[in-house]
Amino acid sequence: MKKIRLMLVDDHDVVRAGLKSFLQTQEDFEVVAEAGNGEEAIQQALAVRPDVILMDITMPTMDGMQATRRLRVLCPDCFVLALTVHDDKQYFMQMLAEGASGYITKHAAADDLVAAIHTIASGNVYLQPALARWLLEDYQRLARQSGSAASLPTGESDPMIGLETLSLRERQVLELVAQGLNNQQIGERLQLSPKTIARHRERIMNKLNMHSRTELVKFAIRTGLVKLN
Repeated sequence: MKKIRLMLVDDHDVVRAGLKSFLQTQEDFEVVAEAGNGEEAIQQALAVRPDVILMDITMPTMDGMQATRRLRVLCPDCFVLALTVHDDKQYFMQMLAEGASGYITKHAAADDLVAAIHTIASGNVYLQPALARWLLEDYQRLARQSGSAASLPTGESDPMIGLETLSLRERQVLELVAQGLNNQQIGERLQLSPKTIARHRERIMNKLNMHSRTELVKFAIRTGLVKLN
């Protein structure tokens, strides 16, 4: 079994030690590097190329937001999962904007953290459900301001038109992608092979002219395919 190679970035030694101890009890995880701030994280990431980086936000020298922004350019194959005490909308939205593929708080259950890592490592997005509602709230606020079902930036097409271009199967796949499932999990749910799911996802992104999983998640929320509590 190929292990998911992890790097832990946190300025507290005790936190890193506890995380490492727990994560290495998982047979498919391997902690390959640690860092105490953003600068160290970049150096270590370039040296060992981990699959997933568990990134704290508030750190000395260079914080997690700055580090994530630079890693998006310097190490695009390293996926960042924000792991933080901050259950704050500003931090949440900013980390996603800087390029993080997921966000989870340190108060989350251990099983949720394991699920988040697996999701991120598979190239999908993981947003802790209790926090992901903020994406929906932003769209609802914009809709109220415009007095329409959806407020669109200048030049952006109506998302419902884009939705109508998708087949029933593609809508099913998009909904499950937005829920954080990877190709294997979606295939099991729909009784299709992971390769078939990958082809569906590629067609969906081509039809919608989208280039990232985060864009697909936002689209699914805006069109009502995914509803957040």
